[in-house]
Parts: sequence; structure tokens; C-alpha cells
Amino acid sequence: MSKSDCTEAAFSSNSYFSGLGTPQDWQERIASVALRFNGEYQGKPIDLPDEVKAMPIYQERSAGLLQAKLTSPFWKLAQPQKNQRCLDIGCGVSFLIYPWRDWGALFYGQEISPVARDILVARGPQLNSKLFKGVELAPGHQLSYDAGMFDLAIATGVSCYYPLVYWGEVLAAVKRVLKPGGFFVFDVLDSETPLAENWAILEMYLGAEVFLEPAADWKKMIQAVGGQVVKTAPGELLNLYKVRF
Repeated sequence: MSKSDCTEAAFSSNSYFSGLGTPQDWQERIASVALRFNGEYQGKPIDLPDEVKAMPIYQERSAGLLQAKLTSPFWKLAQPQKNQRCLDIGCGVSFLIYPWRDWGALFYGQEISPVARDILVARGPQLNSKLFKGVELAPGHQLSYDAGMFDLAIATGVSCYYPLVYWGEVLAAVKRVLKPGGFFVFDVLDSETPLAENWAILEMYLGAEVFLEPAADWKKMIQAVGGQVVKTAPGELLNLYKVRF
């Protein structure tokens, strides 16, 4: 299989998903992403074609070098402050990784992978029972919190798996639960970087398709839901946006 064949396979369904906008469509998409990350957290091996294993980006993943390119340091745009309520959408096991104890901020998680949720619920209270406030097993557009509850919301490594129309619903939900003056910090896949296409191919074979959306379309969507990008931070693969409503 040539690289061009891999590329065609990776994006063959994007024209289909780009028009999805119903809750049923979203649930199917969410379920597929959850399945992909369940396997990763469980350490399940995936049988990939030799052509994919030969790709440099797969070699980086196998060597443990790719993760650094996928990590977005959200705290450089908005560091959680002591006693602030912070919502981490698509949190994975971030409470166990990032320095929440040093920040002294109250952590609320939202996650679609039951495997990640169970790991965090089991270990989070042991790490710091005062700061860890639990994890809701639900997608980003379903936030069952009171209006104006959070000082800060973050979402890293998740937006690229969904079409813009869905992520607009996530922003609208976040807008409701943020306090006046609060911020939403999330990352967006840089579709212009040469690494993006190869990473999207790899992710397709790992079980989750990726959307390569132009930055201009992201900004239009953010404005459409009443948001304003107040600061950005570029990364090798993912760019961070700090949004105020």
C-alpha cells in the first residue's frame, strides 16, 4: 500500500462525517473514539499493515517520541489557580500526570473512555482527595453542571476527532458552565503542518478518524458561538487556543 493509498483510506469518510449534525450521528462517533482510547489505556496490541509500521511517525510512536508532540501545555495560556474550579473535558488520566497538587486547583473531569475514568476514579483520591472532585462519564457536549460553576475549562487532544458542527455544541455547553470572565483553553490540529496528514493516517489505523480543518474555519465557528480567541500558542502538531465568551 502506497502513502497515497493510505491517505485516501484515511479521509474517505470525511466527506460523510463533515455533514453530520444529529445526536445519533454524534453518539456513533463518540463511541468509536471511546473504543480507540479504551484499547490504548488497556495496552491492547493492534495489528497494523507493514506499510503503516514503516512510516516515520509510527516509528516515533513506538520509540515513545510522538507523545511529546501531542502534549499541549495548556497551563502556559491559563494556569489553574489555587481553589479555582477547573473542568477537564476528555481528561484521560491527566490528574495523575499534570501538577494539579502544585496548582492547588479543584479538578473536575469529563471523559468518554470508561477505562480511563475507572483508572482515574481509583487513583485520583489517593493522590489528593481534596483537589480531585471526580469524573463524569459523558461526552463534551453533555455537561451536567450548574451554570457559571467553573473558572476554567480545558480540552486537549480531543477536538480533532469531531466535525466542527459538533465541536460548536461543545463550546456552547462550556460557555454555559463557565463563570463570567472564565476561559476555555483547547487545542486544534494544525492542518497545515506536514506531520498532520501522516498522523491522521496513523490514527485511522489505530481506530479513530481525524478531521483536518483549516484554522480560519475554527475561528469562524468560535465566533459563531459567541467566543473570542484572546491568545494562541503554536505546537508541532496541535495549536492551543484561549477563548473567552
